[in-house]
Amino acid sequence: MFINTLIQIKNAQAAKKETVKLWFSKNNEVLLKVLSDNDYLDSFDKKGRGHKKVIVAKLKYDKEGSPAIGGIKIISKPSRHIYAGYKDMRKVKGGYGLLIVSTSKGVMTGFEARKSKLGGEVLFEIW
Repeated sequence: MFINTLIQIKNAQAAKKETVKLWFSKNNEVLLKVLSDNDYLDSFDKKGRGHKKVIVAKLKYDKEGSPAIGGIKIISKPSRHIYAGYKDMRKVKGGYGLLIVSTSKGVMTGFEARKSKLGGEVLFEIW
C-alpha cells in the first residue's frame, strides 16, 4: 500500500538520510515516478531480482537542508476509500501542494486529472 511508502520517505527525510530502500511493487514505482516528476524526490532506481527486488529512492533537500516534503495528509485509507469527480478536486495549500489521485488512466496529480476530466480515488495530499 502507498501509505507505508509515504511514511518511510517522510521518516527518512526527518532523519536526514540521503536514500531510502522501499520494497518493490508496481504501485510504489508509479507513486515514486509521480513524486519525482513533481520535484519531491531526486530519483529512484530498481535493484535486485525476483522476490529480493527493492527500490532505492534518493531524497531531495533544499540548500538549507530542509526536506522537499513538508507534510503529507493521507485521505484514502484501507478502511475508507474517498472518491471525487474532477470538478471536486481543489488546489492544495493554495497551489503549493499536490493532490494525488488514482484514476482509470493511472495515478496522477489532481491538476492532470482536472485537465483530463477524470475522477477517481483521492489518495493523499503532499506539500
